[in-house]
Amino acid sequence: MTFSKPLVALSVTVALAGCSLSPSEPADSFSLTVAHINDTHSNFDPVKSSFKANDTLVYNEFGGYPRLQTMAEEYRKAAEDQNKSFLFLHGGDAWQGSAYFKLNEGAMNAELLSRMGLDAMALGNHEFDLNNAKLNDFIENLNFPMLAANIDASKDADLKDQTNLKPYTLFAFDGNEKTVVEDINNLPAGKDIVAVFGIVLDDMPNLSPNTGDVQFFDMVESAQATVDMFKAKGINNIVALTHIGNAVDVEVASNVDGIDLIVGGHSHTLLGDFTNIGHANDGVYAQMVTNPNGMNQTCVVQAGEYAQAIGQLEITFNANGDVSSCAGLNTLLSNDEYFHSPLREAESKFNAEENAKVVNFIEGEDNITITDEEATMRQLIDTKYKPAVDEAYGQVIAQVPVEINHERRPGDRGTDKHGSDVAPILAAGQYYWANSPEVVEVTGMKVDFSLIGAGGIRTNIEAGEYREGNISLELLPFSNFMSVVPVKGKVIKELIEGTVAATLPEGSHAGKFPYGGHIRYQYTETTPYQTGKLDFVEVMTGTAENPTWTALEDNKTYNVAVNNYNATGNDGWTPLFTAQQKSSDRVDLAYVDGKLTAFNVKNIKEVNGKFKVQYEGAAPNCKAENTRCNTDAQAVIDYIAQEMPVLKPLNYEVVTFNRAN
Repeated sequence: MTFSKPLVALSVTVALAGCSLSPSEPADSFSLTVAHINDTHSNFDPVKSSFKANDTLVYNEFGGYPRLQTMAEEYRKAAEDQNKSFLFLHGGDAWQGSAYFKLNEGAMNAELLSRMGLDAMALGNHEFDLNNAKLNDFIENLNFPMLAANIDASKDADLKDQTNLKPYTLFAFDGNEKTVVEDINNLPAGKDIVAVFGIVLDDMPNLSPNTGDVQFFDMVESAQATVDMFKAKGINNIVALTHIGNAVDVEVASNVDGIDLIVGGHSHTLLGDFTNIGHANDGVYAQMVTNPNGMNQTCVVQAGEYAQAIGQLEITFNANGDVSSCAGLNTLLSNDEYFHSPLREAESKFNAEENAKVVNFIEGEDNITITDEEATMRQLIDTKYKPAVDEAYGQVIAQVPVEINHERRPGDRGTDKHGSDVAPILAAGQYYWANSPEVVEVTGMKVDFSLIGAGGIRTNIEAGEYREGNISLELLPFSNFMSVVPVKGKVIKELIEGTVAATLPEGSHAGKFPYGGHIRYQYTETTPYQTGKLDFVEVMTGTAENPTWTALEDNKTYNVAVNNYNATGNDGWTPLFTAQQKSSDRVDLAYVDGKLTAFNVKNIKEVNGKFKVQYEGAAPNCKAENTRCNTDAQAVIDYIAQEMPVLKPLNYEVVTFNRAN
């Protein structure tokens, strides 16, 4: 059963989303329909969620790859029926994010994505999470190209010969008839030519340390050079497929002449007004951004996260290849089974009358639809992959009465000024673990507080039984190890102030946003989306039930528990790198032959744009069979199992983020 509103509804919804720049189109204009997804992060199964149907709170599920495939096929079929030109694009970060990825790495993504009929995908930062040999295998097994115009992989041993990793791809359209153009110097006559090129983060080595010998170049300079090359070849219909974040997409559009459409990813931004279903308004879908020449405009879109939604737009180019109209919307893909309780017990299931009211409500909304899962893909997942995943989840360690939400930046998607309720639990768990007798005996240090970056946390904590694998396979899937870092208070203040400030712009990537355990802070924005100030930072002593809060002292050295990724200064946590550049008393922690083992850090060096940890002795070998490095997840598992059998949000706030507006 599908109550979708595909291409046929675009004429109705044009006035609701995007921008139309001219009341009529010349006879030689060209229109292209684009469906798009991004940041799917191996969410092959649906995401448990909720929405409001009028005043009724409905617990449901959104998306999953089989639903994406169903909707993409509907969009594709509608374009075929109307003889419309059509592309289906992925804005990057297919990797990481679920137990499926932990067990199957890139192979499962390659198989399922290749079934979807995608035309191209941007290279995301999480595609570098394993190593370039596995990334090369993934790209090799895709039946569509991976795009990145601002990289050079020719010096990387694993990727140098990969012909499916391309700067751009070209399409020739005659109505719905589409062919890939292999030779840019031999364009077919009488066809509408569309160029799609990729742009990735130019500071990728700082965000993804496993980039090998791939070189990354300035996004704006590379984009302009690529567009100029297309124009010189007579190609004027130009799409940038990016994985740089919505705020950076807007910045690129305002600094590059000639990009007609940016299909983005990375910031997980579900553009459009979803307040009609009790969700947030994260910004304008199909935002028109004026180019530096003051004449042309670029249409910018992005479609959220975790395979929950799909975007669709229609863009019209005039005879010169300039955008004359661009409009569309994102659509959340729901199931048709609803509950009153987040536990989803049988007794809380909607009765037939209640269910019909929800269905009727959804049918009247443009940005949510009921979509069946594509049966063949669902069966493939359930038979080939799901049994091993179910087995890997392990023991139940807690009961969760009500879903606990994670949001990277406070205030986003309906959250209050304190933001995530998940992050403080994890940080408290890592603080607790780092101060356990076993760990203190190894490190020789009592920890004062912990810090955690919002981007490393991948899911909410769903209501119901909570298992070990929910943490190690889903919530904290990166297999980072814990570090204890002695550092002065002024470094912590610089870290908090800098990382929060970097997330102020609308649509910015908020993965670096800091939360803590046994530490709290308040930050106040002074100029909307631009500047702010750190009001205070305080450290907790005593207990969570009877806390004492003491101001952080600039020149006092504190022992901080933090995962090794952030402890090294990655993802904008640069003050921790700077503080350890000359010397460090940091200790990294991993299990070797089942025994917790300390690895003493000498210092951190910057090598070709990457932060490299130098150890006093041997480094942790996380690839070795006798070594287990995911102490960040183990810390939280131990804490919840021992201290929180009924898992609820903490009774104190660690972040207060006051927006100017």
